[in-house]
Amino acid sequence: MARKIGLYGIIGYFLYGLFFYWYLFHFTNTSLPFEYQGTVADPATFLNGRELMLSEEYSKIRNLLFFLSTPFEWLFYLFIMLLGLSTLFKGWSEQSSKYKFVQTSIYVAWLSLFAFIATTPLSYISYKLSKQYNISTQSFGGWMKDELIDFWVNFGMMVLIVCVLYWLINKSAKRWWLYAWLLTIPFSLFLMFVQPVVIDPLYNDFYPLKNKVLETKILDLADKANIPAEHVFEVDMAEKTNALNAYVTGIGSNSRIVLWDTTLNKLDDDEILFIMAHEMAHYVEKHIYIGIAGYLLMSLIGLYLTYKIMEWVISRYGSALKISSVKDIRSLPLFLMIISMLLFLSSPISNAVSRYQETRADSYAVEMTKDAEAGISTFQELTRAGLSQVNPPFLVKVFRYGHPTMLERITLLEDYQIEHRDD
Repeated sequence: MARKIGLYGIIGYFLYGLFFYWYLFHFTNTSLPFEYQGTVADPATFLNGRELMLSEEYSKIRNLLFFLSTPFEWLFYLFIMLLGLSTLFKGWSEQSSKYKFVQTSIYVAWLSLFAFIATTPLSYISYKLSKQYNISTQSFGGWMKDELIDFWVNFGMMVLIVCVLYWLINKSAKRWWLYAWLLTIPFSLFLMFVQPVVIDPLYNDFYPLKNKVLETKILDLADKANIPAEHVFEVDMAEKTNALNAYVTGIGSNSRIVLWDTTLNKLDDDEILFIMAHEMAHYVEKHIYIGIAGYLLMSLIGLYLTYKIMEWVISRYGSALKISSVKDIRSLPLFLMIISMLLFLSSPISNAVSRYQETRADSYAVEMTKDAEAGISTFQELTRAGLSQVNPPFLVKVFRYGHPTMLERITLLEDYQIEHRDD
């Protein structure tokens, strides 16, 4: 049975990969509909021939890597169970200590290490691709440093989560999913509160915006929107990337408006103010809190489905997967695999909600600044800097895009410009 499951898993992954290769490289047509050709949304009007070619090449390869990486994670967890590695990790952890917390920590350490080794090649390919297309400017040492920080941050949180999770499972085999969900509420809020001041600075240096004239303009804009902002932060990203970004992060007193220095270097003040108005819209329209509520609802459904699916899988395939019960720590790879699958399958819903919010933010920004031209030139520069497709394939949009496509974003601003031409 174990060999059959493993073979089916490999064949399924191979066919899945072939489908997306065919879909991305041979089936889809990313050219613009006739009515948009020659408009400001047409990349041929603001990108040169080489940039057009590179954006198509880079986007196709990057999208293929995305669709290959997530199911690869599922395949990894499947073989960790089928090959008995999960049993081996459990044995090593029990030999090392008699204390449950230490045993769980050691098990998670071995699982995390093997996952890191298995997934690093795909991460490295993605890194080399971005270097080749001049998106990334990061040295190999800098990239490896970030990967190791990721490993240790994820490991620390994983140990805490797994210890609590399996304590709950052992206490209540029927209601652990509900109790786990109740604990995710304060844990998620705590993470969002500390991320800007504890986690983010592990990767990059943050400091108050040095351009005080621009900061004054941004704060005036925030005051106009009734946002209690006192400082705008910039982050040193030029050593890592040529891409542009700005965002609002954190909650409560730790909320921050953050600009990448690449954005400051490549955009003029009017364009930056448009971006800031967009980010402020998320605050004004409570998108962060709506997002938290949506995440908690999806988490509740996801944990319940995970509980039901784990029970079914273990009752039917437990011997092949070498899992005796849900309470067994060896079921952790199954738990992680199911969670990853559910996240992937639910991403079209979460992305659709996000795209709606981002469209609202774009509308808010152009109404606030009355400067559609700045917004259009901003989105054109974002396309150039990130070698993004203006009109990506449908499945790419559905599974990857938390923002509207550049075609949709630029067209919205162009329509606004036309409607208010005489104002």
